[in-house]
Amino acid sequence: PDKKMLIQGNADDRGSREYNIGLGQRRADAVKRTLVLMGASETQIESVSLGEEKPRCTEQTEECWAQNRRADLLYTGEY
Repeated sequence: PDKKMLIQGNADDRGSREYNIGLGQRRADAVKRTLVLMGASETQIESVSLGEEKPRCTEQTEECWAQNRRADLLYTGEY
């Protein structure tokens, strides 16, 4: 109960900057909703969007884009 989590929503680079920020936020919020349904307290979790700003892969392939469409979960002390 005393732990905190940050969920960072990410997107690939194929949309506009504004679209990708919104998409990343929706992705992070979906993960947050799932964790709350599993019993986490809503006050423990913060969700933010990084959009396309933190790619895991920079190649222009479907496999690479799939890696960039993700949510990263960071725990207290990792952010």
